[in-house]
Amino acid sequence: MDHARFAAWLEAYIAAWRSGERAAAEALWTEDARYAFAPYRPPLLGRDAIVEMWLEDPDPPGSWTADYRPLAVDGAVAVAHGQTSYRRADGAKQDIDYRNIFVCEFAPNGRCRSFVEWFMEVPRDAARE
Repeated sequence: MDHARFAAWLEAYIAAWRSGERAAAEALWTEDARYAFAPYRPPLLGRDAIVEMWLEDPDPPGSWTADYRPLAVDGAVAVAHGQTSYRRADGAKQDIDYRNIFVCEFAPNGRCRSFVEWFMEVPRDAARE
């Protein structure tokens, strides 16, 4: 994995999340991938479980924005930082804002085999519009 490939993977991750398309989500993960929403929570195991989770309760179109960028890459391990913001249906005010770190390990084919999300909700009085 290198910086450019990781940046492209992050773009594909956001695009798959936005599209809700099974094939786009499947293309991100190895068959035996592990996906943890937090470092100490049990992970989802396997591409099928990850994809089903993404497809069973999608975020409504236009209800969120996301921006993630590579922070570091060392061999097969890559770290990203960024934010996801969820907005009210009317789009008027920020509802929830997260700052995240993703720690990812990749297979030689560029698919992610381990994904751990470290997130923090930004207090409403600290969030910027």
